Amino acid sequence: MPDVDSVYIEGGTHAETTLENKRTLNVYRSADAACAGNRNRRPPHRPANHHRRARMAKACEVAVSIAIYVFTLAWAFTLIPGWRKTRRVVGWATAIAMVLEFAIIALQAYRGTTSHFNFSTPLNSVLFVIMGVAIVAQTFISIAVAIAFWRQNFEDPAMGWALRLGMIITIIGALMAGFMTHPTPAQLAAAHAGHGMPIMGAHTVGAPDGGPGLSGTGWSTEHGDLRIPHFIGLHALQVLPLIAFMMRRRRLSSDTRVRLTLTAAGSYFTLVVLLLIQALRGQPILRPDALTFGLFGAWALVTAICGWNSVNLASAATTPETI
Repeated sequence: MPDVDSVYIEGGTHAETTLENKRTLNVYRSADAACAGNRNRRPPHRPANHHRRARMAKACEVAVSIAIYVFTLAWAFTLIPGWRKTRRVVGWATAIAMVLEFAIIALQAYRGTTSHFNFSTPLNSVLFVIMGVAIVAQTFISIAVAIAFWRQNFEDPAMGWALRLGMIITIIGALMAGFMTHPTPAQLAAAHAGHGMPIMGAHTVGAPDGGPGLSGTGWSTEHGDLRIPHFIGLHALQVLPLIAFMMRRRRLSSDTRVRLTLTAAGSYFTLVVLLLIQALRGQPILRPDALTFGLFGAWALVTAICGWNSVNLASAATTPETI
């Protein structure tokens, strides 16, 4: 599952874009009336082109996210050689879903509108539903890979646990996108007032989408953002195997590496849950309140204690008993 959360393209619907262009055109007409002789102005459609380039840049970020997930899955397939049918079915399902998702995101970016939550026209509605169904189907089909990981005997037990738990957390992270598809109170109020619901769903909690965000990710700096736990959860399949791989270079016993991997997986999942709670409470990632700060502090402390115990249990087991 690619980083769907990072692909919520900023911008408005066609109606919003048209209104913006009309306002811009009025400004240029007023300027022309004041300076009738000056015709060396930038065309009024430049703002739309500027937004279109920004959306296409976001589409490129989606392509990178998809590539990371696909290459990780392809590598993981090499560790379950006996599951040929599972690899074939999941591989084809993933390829079809990812191609559909990227094609729709790129198409909507080229058309100058949003790809997610967009129900402003029948076409936009159909495209979003197709994309959503494809990703949900791929997410549930990937459960077969998780089952294969659990039944596979790995040469490196730590890597086996990293893949098993990493895949489960990734699936949970993908399903967290469902929190974003519910209409916001403001959207429901507008619909009840007879204004319709051209946008249904949001990733920002406590404000409309499109406010100030972190550079590079766009995560809200003023309100809660559901893309954060979604993003972190999705990449468990990369992070946990990477941790297991790095521990191979250390002089640690197999049992110690397994314990550390289990500790890392438990800590990672807890982090995802804490980020989800923070987002649902409407808090920006960089401005947690005292409760959230305390929860993150407790998480860090427990992770450190469990990691220390995982290493020192092995030391205690190998130390000869003094009589």
